[in-house]
Amino acid sequence: MAILLVRLYGDPVLRRRAAPVTTVTPEIEVLLDDMIETMYDEVGIGLAAPQVGAGLRLLVVDEGKGVARPFLNPVLVEEGGRVVAEEGCLSLPGIFADVARAEWVVVAAQDGTGAPIRTRARGLLARVFQHEIDHLDGILFIDRLDKVTRDRIKRRIKKEGFPEDAPASAAAL
Repeated sequence: MAILLVRLYGDPVLRRRAAPVTTVTPEIEVLLDDMIETMYDEVGIGLAAPQVGAGLRLLVVDEGKGVARPFLNPVLVEEGGRVVAEEGCLSLPGIFADVARAEWVVVAAQDGTGAPIRTRARGLLARVFQHEIDHLDGILFIDRLDKVTRDRIKRRIKKEGFPEDAPASAAAL
């Protein structure tokens, strides 16, 4: 397994729609393992393949207690409620903002072997799924902010860049 380079805001791969995974190959299995290792190394709780430069519809999520699970071709099939909470992102280190998301979701996907799965999530886990699926569509959490807040964050990044020692925090997705 290897620690992969997490792409930062401004990298074009973060703005591209990821391609579906049609077959679970040994290369996909290695990528998923590397993504899990990278997510934990970065102290994150979710990581999408575009964040490590792979344009595939893959993500990994820590479902709690250090148990990471891969999701291939995930789709939100149901959602409900509305809640606003702070989000961060491994691709925008040191940047945090309140984002409105669904309170609960149902995700349909394939597991690491390609078998179909369905997962229901509430609270933080629901937020993680929404955030990471957005990455697969080239959407960053700052895109979900009002224009004034988003522009202020973009100006700050352009002027100051990202801090070298920015803590991802446990809330970084």
